[in-house]
Amino acid sequence: MKRDLYFSKPIMNAAGSLGFAPDPRNGMPLDSFGAFITNPISLRPRLPAAQPALIQFPGGFLLHSGLPNPGLPSVIKKHGARWNRADMPIIVNLMADRPEETQQMVRSLENIENVIAAELGFAPLLSDDIILLNLEMCVGELPLIFSLPAEQVLSLGPKLIQGGAAAVSIACPRGALMSDGKLITGRLYGQSLFPRTLQLVRSAAMIGLPIIGAGGVWTEQDAADMLSAGAMAVETDAQLWVPKETV
Repeated sequence: MKRDLYFSKPIMNAAGSLGFAPDPRNGMPLDSFGAFITNPISLRPRLPAAQPALIQFPGGFLLHSGLPNPGLPSVIKKHGARWNRADMPIIVNLMADRPEETQQMVRSLENIENVIAAELGFAPLLSDDIILLNLEMCVGELPLIFSLPAEQVLSLGPKLIQGGAAAVSIACPRGALMSDGKLITGRLYGQSLFPRTLQLVRSAAMIGLPIIGAGGVWTEQDAADMLSAGAMAVETDAQLWVPKETV
């Protein structure tokens, strides 16, 4: 029986911001969150980037990490019990570049009671066909959230919802900066992203797309503005890493 995607509170952390499970020892109050989203997880272990980088620019920063993780079987073994004991539901973020592997990961999550959804993330420039194949192979009992680049939200999002996806979220945008004479690509974070993502949320809501807003959400007002624009929920990321007003 397929579960419905429902948030008792419309605020949550974005993937990659708070680890693989809620941890009260990190001092981060999560009382205002309606769900906890894990770091991105692949089927097999993934090493850090050979040369990780964090480069600031006006209004934000670029992060290149390689998305290291120990692989889903190891994550479940270490954190599965913590997921079930957590005070809030868990959304597991999966690296979904290979549909057969994604299907295997989604099925392994269906028996974990407190996991309410899988959020599928994709490599840059992955084709619509591969993303749609992920949906075809993985749709089932567990609600699926497709984390899409801004460029694909309005064009591909409606097809995914029509095919059985529960919602679409806005993936962290990518960019490039020079550092020590080398071009570094990575994910972009910061308040400067907010005007674009707010507009995207509004456009998605106007066509009836169930959208989870993300990107540059820094204050309670930012989150409220996204909800007012039509987001069903809001993810906040880098704001959690710095001593700013909490969402």
